Amino acid sequence: MTQTAPSIVHPVQHRYADPTTSVPAQWNSVLDVLHAHKSVRRYLPDPVSPETIQLLVSAAQSAATSSNLQAWSVVEVRDPDRRARLAEVAGGQAHIEQAPVLLVWVADFARLRQLAHDHHAPLDGADYLETSFVGVIDAALAAQNAVLAAESLGLGTVYIGALRNDPERVAAELNLPAHVFPVFGLVVGHPDPTEGTRIKPRLPQAAVLHHETYDLSSQREPVAAYEHRIGEIYTEQGLPYSWTERVLARLASKEALYGRHRLRESLIALGFRLR
Repeated sequence: MTQTAPSIVHPVQHRYADPTTSVPAQWNSVLDVLHAHKSVRRYLPDPVSPETIQLLVSAAQSAATSSNLQAWSVVEVRDPDRRARLAEVAGGQAHIEQAPVLLVWVADFARLRQLAHDHHAPLDGADYLETSFVGVIDAALAAQNAVLAAESLGLGTVYIGALRNDPERVAAELNLPAHVFPVFGLVVGHPDPTEGTRIKPRLPQAAVLHHETYDLSSQREPVAAYEHRIGEIYTEQGLPYSWTERVLARLASKEALYGRHRLRESLIALGFRLR
């Protein structure tokens, strides 16, 4: 008798594309949204209301922030011409123009520097790399909250890290003052149901979850299993991809960074001293 292969029945199993993944005993609607995340790169022309964006920002502001500095801001871009110019910076990504809204998340120390100036207070600590990290991390935490809020409302999103291809041009386009750095964009809109994008599986937990101390040698087997698993999905989608080849190509040279090898220079040019 032919044995039937186990089927994927739970969102956690979908996340790993692995029917042998154990089904958790605890579950709720928030976990549903988290595990259903996927990047959307094709959008309907339907508008996203200003009230919805305000809700996403309130969700973003509910994220953790280091020392309550709140060292981030977000620029809502709706103007089609401006989005077209930013899409050009990002290598011509069509979804930036197709979706109605692009949110540009920035590490923002201009507001804190203005506060220090108004109170005649020193701000030497803002010149250090650690503080710059705080702004970038704060922006990322806030944006991820906004993503989860958007997806809980049935909207689609995709991050645009390629705005860092030319941060100075983005800063000029958005009239960013000194000490404000564009970290990434986030497209927000209504997903086109014909896109057919599947949930992209992640590495097995055995490759990323360590117990007490880090163990590099144990990662080869789960990484190899992942290469096979995601390769099957690429094949189903007609994509001649190898995850290993794509990852190694992405990090093979400075040319593969599409201008982002200049990031330190760009940060300094935009007022981040990075001591």
